[in-house]
Amino acid sequence: MKIKVSKNVLLTALQKVDSIVGSRSTLQILSNVFIKAVDNKLILVTTDLDIRIKKEIHAEVIEPGETTLPVKKFFEIARELLGDEVYLETEQNHMTIRNGSANFKLLGLPADDFPAPDESSVIRSFTINQNELSRILNLISYAVKQDETRKSLNGILLSTSENNITSVATDGRRLALVERGLENFTGTDGNVIIPIKSAKELGKLLGKTGSVRIEISVNLVNFIMDDATVMTTKIIEENYPNYRQVIPVAFSKNINVKKESFLSILKRVSTVVSERSSYIKVVFSKNKLEMSAASTEFGESCDFMEIEYDGPEIIISFNPIFLKEPLEHIDSDNVSIKMNDGSSPVALSNDDGFLYVVMPMRNK
Repeated sequence: MKIKVSKNVLLTALQKVDSIVGSRSTLQILSNVFIKAVDNKLILVTTDLDIRIKKEIHAEVIEPGETTLPVKKFFEIARELLGDEVYLETEQNHMTIRNGSANFKLLGLPADDFPAPDESSVIRSFTINQNELSRILNLISYAVKQDETRKSLNGILLSTSENNITSVATDGRRLALVERGLENFTGTDGNVIIPIKSAKELGKLLGKTGSVRIEISVNLVNFIMDDATVMTTKIIEENYPNYRQVIPVAFSKNINVKKESFLSILKRVSTVVSERSSYIKVVFSKNKLEMSAASTEFGESCDFMEIEYDGPEIIISFNPIFLKEPLEHIDSDNVSIKMNDGSSPVALSNDDGFLYVVMPMRNK
């Protein structure tokens, strides 16, 4: 292999593929990036056997070839280079890197040792804006449960039906959901669970502009971005719980509040909460929302805000984290609080397809 490539282009590509490579991999080849030069492009691939990231960039290919190099060391070298033109040349899997007066020789491993991609037939696919997918992941990812006893809850559900996609995360005590219409949908309706680690890695790759094509197969999902970046992930092959049954059919009360005011009061009141008394009390009364907390370890707190409400008094206790996390991720100014009474599920929603349902604690 003998090529010439822009340092900035190479560095950006290495940043995209570097993040899934762990520093303590049991297989040395998994610490390497697969590199292939062909047809005036440079292909970079990394994998941890569950996630695979491929990035293609333009390069002047003088001689085609392939090898693998320690990706973190390659990235470290590329980051310190000064001039823009980088010359790469391999000999027996090892690569010489030249840039200005700097000269490196990086030891590699045979390309044949690098894990080949899994093959699978696509059963459904659709296209969505990268920024919109990033926003969906941000709105729900915090609600995923890390629990080996219920593996289905360790990921995000992508459910497609009638040209709509529903994205869901739950830990059994709260549920976050976003519904969106789909364009360019082909194939059959169905469900797939994306591991939370994969969802977080995908979030790092998604940009503010451009689109992403999502191709779902029986055991894999490909996320194909229009900047020649592809992430492939294995799925969680479990049945997702029936999330619809925990969402009340109707709510008798709907109160609109300013998100920042509500979140500000919540943060202030929660400062006295301790691990032994991890709850706050929320009281809805005539045109008033009051929050309070108390702990034998730190003391008491209370604050209130004015609201438009003319119903009966309702007292509800919450884990403050379960209220704070969705508010920190909602990007709208107003939030609707939907409820029936002090012991039934409570929902937070906006006018953009987001719904968050949380079970209140037993009133303290």
